[in-house]
Formats: sequence, C-alpha cells, structure tokens
Amino acid sequence: MATVIANGTVVNAADTFRADVRIENGKVTAVGNDVARPGDERVDAAGRYVMPGGIDAHTHLDMPFMGTTSSDDFETGTIAAAFGGTTTVVDFIIPEKGKSLQAAHAAWRAKAEGKAVVDYAFHCCLVEMAPGTLAEMDALVRDGITSFKVFTAYPGALMIDDGAIYAALRWAAKSGALIQVHAENGPAIARIVEEMIASGRTDPVHHGLSRPSALEGEATSRVIALAEVAQAPVYIVHLTCREALSAVRDARRRGVRAFAETCPQYLYCSLDDLARPDFEGAKYVCSPPLRPKEHQDVLWRGLAVGDLQTVATDHCPFYFRGQKEMGRGDFRKIPNGMPTIESRLPLMYQGVVDGHIGLNKFVDLVSTMPAKLFGLYPRKGAVAAGSDADIVIWNPERRTDLSASHMHMRVDYSPYEGRIVQGGVERVLVRGKTIVDSGRFTGHAGDGRFQECGAFSAK
Repeated sequence: MATVIANGTVVNAADTFRADVRIENGKVTAVGNDVARPGDERVDAAGRYVMPGGIDAHTHLDMPFMGTTSSDDFETGTIAAAFGGTTTVVDFIIPEKGKSLQAAHAAWRAKAEGKAVVDYAFHCCLVEMAPGTLAEMDALVRDGITSFKVFTAYPGALMIDDGAIYAALRWAAKSGALIQVHAENGPAIARIVEEMIASGRTDPVHHGLSRPSALEGEATSRVIALAEVAQAPVYIVHLTCREALSAVRDARRRGVRAFAETCPQYLYCSLDDLARPDFEGAKYVCSPPLRPKEHQDVLWRGLAVGDLQTVATDHCPFYFRGQKEMGRGDFRKIPNGMPTIESRLPLMYQGVVDGHIGLNKFVDLVSTMPAKLFGLYPRKGAVAAGSDADIVIWNPERRTDLSASHMHMRVDYSPYEGRIVQGGVERVLVRGKTIVDSGRFTGHAGDGRFQECGAFSAK
C-alpha cells in the first residue's frame, strides 16, 4: 500500500511549493498534484511543512572517552534524534592505536545493528598513520566509509602531526574521500592548561579559557594550507569562532575547497554558561569550548551567506551526576560533550523565526548539504522522486519545550532548560515508515539501516 502526504508545503533546499508526496516501498515516487490512488493511506499535512529528514553528520554514540562512555547508545540516541526530526546520523568510528581500522569498523557496526531506529553511516577517525593505514583507508572506502577525521588537538591521545595530516589529504585527493579536522592547537593548549592548574584555576570556565579562539583560528588556517598544497577538499568540524570562520571564508574566496560545520551550542550557549556557579558550568564543557557571545552573530551570518555549510551536533552526552562530576576540582577530568541530537532542528528553525536564516537555508544546513558532502545525496536530503522517503512533517505553529523533562536523550539535564522554541516535529518517516507520530514513538530498535556513502563530489 502506498502512502500519500497530502495538502502540505514541500520545502527543499532550493524551493518551496504546495504538493502531495507519494511514497511506495520506502521511496518517494511522485511529488505533485493528483498523485493519490484508490486505497492509498492518506496523511493530511495541511498547514505543515513537508521536509527531508535531518542528517546529523557529527555524533558520538556509545563512545568510550575520558574513562567513561557517552550516555546515549545507538538505540536511545537515535530515538531522541527521531523525535527531533533527524532520520540519518553519521557517527565516528574511533580505532585503538595499533589496531586495524577494519576491526574498529566492525565494532561500531555491532554497536548500531539491531539498535538504531534511524539510518546511520560512519566516518572513521585517524589516530595514527602507520605503514598500512592508507591501504586500510582504501578498504573502508570500498565499504562505504568515505570520510576520515584527524585531530590537531589532544596530544598523546588523538592528535597526529602535520606530516601525517598532509599524507591523509594527498591520499584523499586521489581517492574521492573527504578529510575532516578537529582544528585546535593541541600542544599550546596543553601548556596553557598546565599553567592554569598550577595556579589553582580549576573551575569549568577555565576549560574554555584554556582553549583560546585564536588557537582554533591558527589551527584552521594551518590545515587549510595543508589542504591547499595537497589539492584536496577539507572539512572543519564544530567551528566556533570568528577567527576560524575567517580562515574558511578567505580560503573559499581563493578557490580552496574548504567546508565547515558549526553546532547549535555555539549559536545559543556561551562562555557565560561555562561560568555558571556551583559546578553547573560542567554541563557546558565541550571541545572546542563555548565562546563569548559576540561570536554568535558572526556564526549566524556565516550560515546565512554560505561560509558555513552545515549544522551538526557533536552529540556526546554525559550525565551531570556521576560523569560530569568526575571533574569537580579539576576541569581536565570533566568529560567533554553536550546533548543536542534532539534539539538541533528546533533550535535551527528558531533561527528562521528570528530572521537569521531563511526556510530553504534551514533545510540545506540540516539535511541537504550534509547529504551532498558525505555522499548520501540524492538518496537522502531531498523530498524528490527517487529519494528515500525520509520525511519530517513540521508544524510551524507547534511550541517545543527543550527542557530535560520533555526530551528523550539519555541524560539528566538539558543545556537549553526552560527554552521554548517556535515550530516542531509532528510526524517522522524513515524510508516510508512512520517512527514518530504526534509525540509517540512508533518505531522499533533495528529499524535503521547502514548507509554506504559515496565519493566526495560537493562543489
């Protein structure tokens, strides 16, 4: 039996129009008028937007980190994603040093299979460049993993040197893959952290103050220079500040294929939150850190004009009690990460309401450009004939409360406690199956499928 979403307003990245959407066998088969047939299931979307499901291209589910593990696994995290209008997540495989990338891939597939309720794909982190690493990367590309993340931060743990980053970029230029970069000057930050701890500055706010925005800007400029010499595209993850954005903007203007994402927490939270009293600031510890409020308008402008291409979450939640509290008296021990997977679309739609971005730009940032950059388009990221029927029916009149008691993430707080935003999810379909309907979860663990990513091709 086919399903027809009738009377809605279809919103894609490039256009908005009134149309019905016909779905058969998990695919959109027609968008237009008179697409219904006798016996079709009919979903009335009058007064609603019919949009492609969100694609969150930066999540950390069931991830070991800093002596603990992120609190959302692939079941709880993707249920929360679905309630927030996200129908595909791209999570990060993090190999152990000395172990094969293929073994890490198998481990992350095992974490997701039978649990995820939305579709999922993977990036792979590169924590070392051993003699056989490039060959292993070739194998992962054949398996549908075409993006790889490197770190200029976390020396002694995740950081690799500039020569290794250059080697990865040169390989990517020939293989059709995309290198992502966590860009902060890790060695300099390590020195600043030592100085702060030695002088007794141990509160959560000093996590932010120990990682100055200038050092994010410097690292961003440096890796873009490496990419320019390597003639490779590069993608900066979780960009937070004007210095880093300036580096990306300048590179794009001279023809470098530089792309960047930011995250809702950098648009709505600030260094002031890190400075909350009674250790409450620990709830806002993430890396790179929250910045002073004046960076927020710069980021919104970057989104509006296309200097920033995507909005992801870096969703890496930890309970305040029992996990974040590990860092009382020493900010170095606070697990880095914030819960945002469910709040991303509501917060970004509020940007439409507030006039920061347009409706089509909203769809582009949260769905279409992530699909294009990571080899999922046009299967994902559009409401169009032939695309997967990953669809969000969005009610622009709904009010969405982002307080913890209204959210579905497995964590004991919300960074946006008490915030009520305009607009929200009414129904979510993944490959034609309704998994959220008017606030009820109607899906099942294991509904999500692994998605192979294609070669990088976005312009």
